Amino acid sequence: MKSFLPNALLGSVLLSSSVMSSSFSAAPSASFGRSNRYVASTSRAPSFVGSSSSAASARRIAAVLRGGDIENDVTADDVPPSPEVPSTSSIGNGGEQQAVVATNTPSTTSTTTTTSSSSKLGPNAPPPGLLRSLFPSFPWHSLPNYLTYARCLSIPLFLLLSYYPTAYVNRAPALGVIFALASITDWFDGFLARRWDITSPFGAFLDPVADKLMVSTALIVLSGRYGGIVAIPSSVIMAREVGVSALREWMAQRGKRDSVKVGMQGKVKAALTMISISLLLLVPEGVGLESVGWANKYLGVLGVGGVGHDVVEGVTNAGCGWLLGPSLLMLFASAVVTVTSGSVYFKAAAPVLLGKE
Repeated sequence: MKSFLPNALLGSVLLSSSVMSSSFSAAPSASFGRSNRYVASTSRAPSFVGSSSSAASARRIAAVLRGGDIENDVTADDVPPSPEVPSTSSIGNGGEQQAVVATNTPSTTSTTTTTSSSSKLGPNAPPPGLLRSLFPSFPWHSLPNYLTYARCLSIPLFLLLSYYPTAYVNRAPALGVIFALASITDWFDGFLARRWDITSPFGAFLDPVADKLMVSTALIVLSGRYGGIVAIPSSVIMAREVGVSALREWMAQRGKRDSVKVGMQGKVKAALTMISISLLLLVPEGVGLESVGWANKYLGVLGVGGVGHDVVEGVTNAGCGWLLGPSLLMLFASAVVTVTSGSVYFKAAAPVLLGKE
């Protein structure tokens, strides 16, 4: 009993001094700091905080009575567990975020594909229409060039059908359709290039070349069939094309290409020439100038009668013989416009040609 009282008195004194020193200390102990932080962060569970704080205080008193250090005697139970914060990886593994990414990925990929296909068109191109929406992977930016390639490939086919097979009843309709389709592609590829705001150096070079090759080939074939009445306007047309092409090339070397660019008369000439050739090709062989009164009366000496190598006695070739007169008139009109439009180009280039600029 005597030894117990001094020990109890000594424990009370040590406990009081420890509490007072901790109360007046500038920095609270780590255990009290952690306890306070936990209380502030877990205000929604006061009962749990109270029980935890009482147990911790009892352990500190026992440590003092044993003569130990409070700071070193704090156990893992005194440190409250930190609230769990779900990480991005855990959420992703749970499936929610990963599902969102998987859901968005196809639409993003589709948008990227459509954008990359449309980005090859010019900045002023309209939004995709029905065909471009149905076939987004098709190289629409190359379609004008494909039409030009098709026009070039139609030239050897046109030549082949002009003479072979030797007895081909539908020669006139076939040649007329081939040339008419090639003429339409000449307009259509330019329309698409302007609408989609696209251009390529090779396409800009090949397009006028394909037009001249196609027209000159058809005029040569028709000149052989009808003689001078077609050969004379054909020579005028072809001579003008060679002269204007040389003039444009020469002016381009001097940076004056815009002064001889294609004008309205040139477009009218091209339209008249292609329409007249298409109609003339629809006339079957065997129909000559004798079927056209004014042509036979005034220009009959220039024709050869339209007799071809595949005229067979008793066989009527398919075609429209009545188109011979109108098509010849249009061909002569085209030759006149050819001369007037060519003179406009040479007049515009005269100052440079004569050295005045």
